[in-house]
Amino acid sequence: MNRSGRRAFINSLPSLALGILLLLAWEAAIWAFDVSAFVVPPPSSIAASLVENASILGGATLITAHEILVGFALATLCGIVLALLIVRFRLLGQALYPIVVLFQTVPKVALAPIFILWFGYDLAPKVVLIVVIAFFPVTLGMLGGLQSVEPGLISLMRSVGARDNDILLRVRIPNALPHLMAGMKIAITLSVIGAIVGEFAGASAGLGYTIQFASTQLDTPLVFAALIVVSVVGVAFYYAIEVLERAITPWSPRFDPAQQH
Repeated sequence: MNRSGRRAFINSLPSLALGILLLLAWEAAIWAFDVSAFVVPPPSSIAASLVENASILGGATLITAHEILVGFALATLCGIVLALLIVRFRLLGQALYPIVVLFQTVPKVALAPIFILWFGYDLAPKVVLIVVIAFFPVTLGMLGGLQSVEPGLISLMRSVGARDNDILLRVRIPNALPHLMAGMKIAITLSVIGAIVGEFAGASAGLGYTIQFASTQLDTPLVFAALIVVSVVGVAFYYAIEVLERAITPWSPRFDPAQQH
């Protein structure tokens, strides 16, 4: 294990220790208070369900992960394009930005059945719902970066004959990258939620469908097992975006819990 790997392992030890303590406390509380596994299953039952239903959960994970990736990619693209349009074309931006904010206030759960009605039960309604849920933080992050350039730098570029497009490509977009990555990290977590909500509204496969089906069968351990898999998928995608952030914007500051005092 290299130095960075050892450091990551050491930094993860407090979280691992706390997680193990919580699981032990959970298991002990279930047995001490004689709580039925139908109501709240102990971690041992959830682990057994994970092993027993590994093939089902594995197939469902692939389906949900595909929905998340496609929806997130389109949400990121839409967010970037909207931010560029708002910044580059002033009148369009003045008209478009309030509509974007207004659209964000619409309850997305209410839109899921409508998308199912419009697009059917396949991939499309889940992807559309993810885009609707996840594009906003990308747009805001990109906008913040595009508009936070030092005015003196813009004036300097104009003094040497740079046009608006030159300033956008050479100054504004590079400045916006750290802000964009921050918005993408929020968007990927929202994409996971969007995929599950879309599967709740109408699906025949996926982790959301598995959770809903297990609930109808009163299989509480499987419900918790699927929830754990969803959480692991979300965390994996989040840290994948962090790795991408380190590769694209190595100069930008980032949160390091090991350095907090």
